[in-house]
Amino acid sequence: MTETRWLDAREAHLWESYRDAFRELTTELENRLIRNSGLSGADYALLHPLSTSEHGVLRTRDLGRSVGWERSRLSHQVSRMEKRGLVAREECASDARGSMVRLTDAGRAAIEAAAPDHVEAVRAYVFDKLTREEQDQLAELMDRVLAGLPAHDPCRVDDGTGDY
Repeated sequence: MTETRWLDAREAHLWESYRDAFRELTTELENRLIRNSGLSGADYALLHPLSTSEHGVLRTRDLGRSVGWERSRLSHQVSRMEKRGLVAREECASDARGSMVRLTDAGRAAIEAAAPDHVEAVRAYVFDKLTREEQDQLAELMDRVLAGLPAHDPCRVDDGTGDY
């Protein structure tokens, strides 16, 4: 067995700062979304890729992959949003085993109303704290960390149906 490579004080501080900043930033952005738009972070997470997709529709499995969610979580969230009229499920015309999620007019109105404040919050909490050079460095570093992670798709479970 190999010996554990414990974090030194500098590394531990960096890791804790990253972890805490991610947690607090996520919490504040979600609380602000709810307070200012009535949308949850989960609502926004699904509405955003739908609002930027062609015709406001995505295959369910592609929507799940875009947010990194498991099939069960995605299905429950889409059901909640469907009841509120933000999205609609449809059959996939090209594959009877698949399904589609479509942004409704109410969903588009909700994301369009929420997006300006959300973007302002991201700017205030992140981008305004960094110079352009620091933003470029951080992007490069995060891209490097992301590229070094094991390639996997946690959302894809091959159950033989070919889709979610």
